[in-house]
Amino acid sequence: MDPLTANVPHPGPGWAARYWAIFGGQALSLIGSALTQFVLLWWITDTTGSAAALGVAGMAALLPQALLGPLGGTFADRYSRRALMIGADTVSAACMGVLIWLFASGNVQLWHVYTMMFVRSAMQAFQGPAAAASTAMLVPPDFLPRAAGLNQTLQGVMTVAAAPLGALAIGVLPLGAALGIDVVTALLGVVPLLLYRIPQPQVMPGDRRGVWAEFREGLNVVWRSPGLRRLYGLLGVVVLTIMPTFTLTPLLVKTHFGGGAGQVALMEGLSGVGMIAGGLLVAALNPKRPIVTVLLALAASCLTVALTALAPANGFWLAVVWWVVSGAAFAFGNAPLTALLQTTVPNHLQGRVLSLLGTVMGLAGPVGLALAAPLGEWIGVRGVFMVGGVLSTLVCVLGFFSPALLRLQRPESPQP
Repeated sequence: MDPLTANVPHPGPGWAARYWAIFGGQALSLIGSALTQFVLLWWITDTTGSAAALGVAGMAALLPQALLGPLGGTFADRYSRRALMIGADTVSAACMGVLIWLFASGNVQLWHVYTMMFVRSAMQAFQGPAAAASTAMLVPPDFLPRAAGLNQTLQGVMTVAAAPLGALAIGVLPLGAALGIDVVTALLGVVPLLLYRIPQPQVMPGDRRGVWAEFREGLNVVWRSPGLRRLYGLLGVVVLTIMPTFTLTPLLVKTHFGGGAGQVALMEGLSGVGMIAGGLLVAALNPKRPIVTVLLALAASCLTVALTALAPANGFWLAVVWWVVSGAAFAFGNAPLTALLQTTVPNHLQGRVLSLLGTVMGLAGPVGLALAAPLGEWIGVRGVFMVGGVLSTLVCVLGFFSPALLRLQRPESPQP
């Protein structure tokens, strides 16, 4: 047996139909949510014309998921993951139904939209860890890297499709009907969960402790494992240094390349195509050395971010090429990362461990943005791209000098 998958159970007969039904339902739900997010952000832009209003919307959409992620992960390991996924999708659909009614009645206020974004983000804090931890129980061990590649491909599809589908929905449908797409797709995501059972790790009643104690158990798994501790620290620093570039992309396009919204949309859309290609490549190749793949691919992704800014002002096409390569490399590294954690962490702890990583990365992003603002005033937007890209590349390369990190390719089953 492959030592990398020795501690992952087999899901039993009929796993393929169950997995594809649940994956398909969740894919529809996520695409509907991304489409609706575009619709709401456009409504805020069109109604207020305020960058501050969009900033508040961004915080409402990101912070709850980052802050509540550890609690969501603890619940995913403590309670039925299937029930958590059903509940999260149902609450999100219900909130959207309320918002549709407010738009239809003409009583909608900006704070109503913020509240809906906040609740949706909070529900994702519970749905995300439950779905991620369920994957290892739904597919055979040797399919886990492919499942991670498919999930990464889905993220690319969402990147490519959200804006044009949202724009199409706004163009041909009343606003309430456009928002209703999210309700329909959320319910379609619930149906397979009602039809299929998701295996759940068995926890004896005597082994249960309080929520806080179980959260600390997941935290201790990461802290007491030198490999996981270094991995989480490395990814936190990478996100802190590279995240500002994604927010500043429109400014780079405008000030350096003299482009507009169409050029920004082209870069982002083709980057999503790159992510799809990277995810499909992972699913096809099924890398056997995941931590090496993660470090090399993320280093390549970060380095090409710096190369994007190095393109000459009349070489926008070259910047697009580097940006697409960056998206593909990111997907090729991110998918094995998920599979690595799913194979090295015991399943009954995966919800907490995966959500903790989401929190580390979710909080590192805003810190990086806060640091990049004054840095951008000093060295300019191109400087932020080059400094962030080079520093994050060096951090990934330094990972190869950590024996504990490289040992993560073998299960270590750390003790809490």
